[in-house]
Amino acid sequence: MKKIYFLGTCSTCVRIMKEIGVGDSWEQQDIKTEKITTLQIEEMYHLSGSYDSLFSRRAMKYKSMGLKEKELSESDYKELILEEYTFLKRPVIILEDKIFIGNSKQVVTAVQEELNA
Repeated sequence: MKKIYFLGTCSTCVRIMKEIGVGDSWEQQDIKTEKITTLQIEEMYHLSGSYDSLFSRRAMKYKSMGLKEKELSESDYKELILEEYTFLKRPVIILEDKIFIGNSKQVVTAVQEELNA
């Protein structure tokens, strides 16, 4: 299985999708137009080991909601991601039983290496 959770309006996500060659054989989900389900976030959690690793502190709402000053639990992270798509660190790429989270150069390189293995 090759799946990517992305934001269609995010130029970084679009660039990464081109770089790694996301095509018709991939399951693609634009998280703005198709909300993440509880089952999907739980699958991501199972692969990553934490909701914290899936949570984006760069989202504008993180500061505006005053979350920076709060101590958040794993269940808080889960609920926030389910409520607001911008809290998911993106893109999230699932290749079989491996998960790749975020847009750092290291993550993109790891995805490319996995695809070429």
